[in-house]
Amino acid sequence: MRPRKRDRGTMAFHTRGRWGAGASNPPVERCRDLLQELDSDSDDPEHPDVCLAHDSGWVLSAFPSGLLVWENAEEEGQPPRHMTGVSRTRVLALWLRLAEGDVAGVDAEPWLPGYGPQSKGP
Repeated sequence: MRPRKRDRGTMAFHTRGRWGAGASNPPVERCRDLLQELDSDSDDPEHPDVCLAHDSGWVLSAFPSGLLVWENAEEEGQPPRHMTGVSRTRVLALWLRLAEGDVAGVDAEPWLPGYGPQSKGP
């Protein structure tokens, strides 16, 4: 994954861990580390997920249960969608696609409507 800069020098994506630690355009290894945070014994309802957000506003949020939520809160008319039973390997692959800007490819996945079970949407 190579860094992509937008016209004003901002990074194309960023990540957020369960306890708020974030990074702009982290390497793949850091993304793997974030997904391992989902295996923590901590049952913290205020910090249930890790996510990768693209500058376009699209976000993939992964939960310990295997729930993956796809949403764009910046665009009206874009309801959230989800998948269940998603492996960490599959989440990483989708994160990398989003990080590269392949919004259409991620959007073409078999999403179900809504936030799904065990998530708390905005």
